[in-house]
Amino acid sequence: MRSLAEYETLSSAAHGHLCAGQILGLRMAMHGLDLLGIEDPEGTDRKRLVTFVEIDRCATDAIPVVTGCRLGKRALKFKDFGKVAATFCDLRDGKSVRLVARESARARAKELVPQAANSNEQQTAAYRIMQPEELFDHQWVKVELGPEEFPGYKGARHTCATCGEGINFERQVIQAGVTLCKSCAGERYYTPL
Repeated sequence: MRSLAEYETLSSAAHGHLCAGQILGLRMAMHGLDLLGIEDPEGTDRKRLVTFVEIDRCATDAIPVVTGCRLGKRALKFKDFGKVAATFCDLRDGKSVRLVARESARARAKELVPQAANSNEQQTAAYRIMQPEELFDHQWVKVELGPEEFPGYKGARHTCATCGEGINFERQVIQAGVTLCKSCAGERYYTPL
C-alpha cells in the first residue's frame, strides 16, 4: 500500500479538495485492507476485493483511491444507509470486515487539536494521527454474493416488457410471469414528464 500522504494527494485530485471525510475514508480503507491482510490492492491483490459503502459523502470518494474498487468495475457497491461505514470483502479468502466510524472520534479530535480554526481542520489533523481503534469499530461479517455481483460477470440480458429497456446482471423483476425492470416494477426514483 501507499503512504497516507500519497493517498491524500490522489484523493484530493479525485474529490476536488481534501477534507476530514476524505482522511476518514482513506484511513477506513487502509485499516480494512490491513485487517484482511490485503497488501497490494493496485497489483497482485487488485481483483480480490469487493467493497460496500453505506453513504454518499466524502469518505466514499476516498475509499476507491485505496482499494481500487470502482462502480464501473462492479467492485464498489453502494447501500444508502446514511452511515460512515464500509464492508471490505476478500473474494479469495472468503472473509469480510465491516468498519464504521466511531461517534466518539469527533470529540477525541477536539481533545487532540483544540487550537484548530474549525471542526474540519480539527478533524482532518486528528484523523491523520488517531489510532484505528479510536476512529473505527469493526466487525467480521458474512456477505452473500451471487455470481451476478462479481466483477466480470457475463449473464443473460433481459428486456422489460413495459418500457423495452435492456436489463443486465439479473436485476429483472418477474411479476405475474412478466419480466420487468425495477423502475416499471415500482422502484422508480424518477417521474417521467
